[in-house]
Formats: sequence, C-alpha cells, structure tokens
Amino acid sequence: MLRSCCALLLVAAAPLAAAPGLALAANPQIDYRGFQRLAAEVQPYRQSRLIDWPAFAALAARRNTLILDARSESAFAQGHIAGAVNLPLTDFTAQSLARTIGRRDRPILIYCNNNFRNNRAPVMLKSVQLALNIQTFINLYGYGYRNVRELNAVIDFNDPAVHWTGTGTRIAANAPRR
Repeated sequence: MLRSCCALLLVAAAPLAAAPGLALAANPQIDYRGFQRLAAEVQPYRQSRLIDWPAFAALAARRNTLILDARSESAFAQGHIAGAVNLPLTDFTAQSLARTIGRRDRPILIYCNNNFRNNRAPVMLKSVQLALNIQTFINLYGYGYRNVRELNAVIDFNDPAVHWTGTGTRIAANAPRR
C-alpha cells in the first residue's frame, strides 16, 4: 500500500518537476507586468518630486498638508515626525487611502526609515532598493494620488527641527489635520 501511494505521488508530481518554467494559470488579481509598467512610469515623475528637509518642513507647516507615515503601526507608535498620520503600506486600499487622505489632489509628504541616519528602532535602515519610500510612492501614484512629495534627505531624528515624537499616539485615520 505504501509503495503504491508513493508511486502515485511521484507520477502526479512528475509533470511539475519535469517542466521547469511551467507557468501556472495567472492569478487575475496579481499583475506583475502591470506593476513593472507602473514603476517605469512613476520613476521620472518621482524624481521630480524629491525634496530636501527645509522644503519638507515648510510644506508640512501648510494647512491641509498630510504627512503620511507608511511604516508599521508599531514602528509609528515608537516614534514619528509630529503631525504624521499612520497608514501602513500593507493596509493601502482605495478605501483606506480615501479615508486617510481625502481628496486626491491633497498635498502628501512621505518619509521612511532610510531618511534617518540613526539606524536604530524605530527607524532601522532597509536595503536601499527596498526603501519604503519607493513602494509608498508607487502605490500612491497607482491609486491616483499625484500631489506627493518625498523627503530626499538623511536626517537625525534627534534634531529638534525634526519634531520627532515617541508618544505612541496614533492619529485616527480620519482626523483632520490643522
């Protein structure tokens, strides 16, 4: 019995093992090539939206500007730029973004771990090709949010000008800012 079961498993698995590169039916809810096209489209636009710390701070002080922190909820609770709103990248959907941001033309500022030289919790450096800013920008753009500016500086969260807070207070997703 055991021998016949093993033989049956080997026969059933043989076509998969014998056919490297065999494409499974595509998941209609995942489009990697579409992601690649979107990333290529975003690249030059994103390049034009990178700003230094003084510009970031000046825009952050404007009424209706949203500082969006897409790090995990726990990292946000450990510390963030004062006034930032947390919506983890893993929670991005059309609905959650609309609730958090509101109108699509709203000015949005983003930053990530790789904008801080401290390299300690809650902003441990990520691989440069995987910095959260990249995925956050592509996602916001893909969902139709085009008024995004990205911090392009490396700063110290201990600098008083950064207004870093570690209170752990999570601002409600629909809370008005300023």
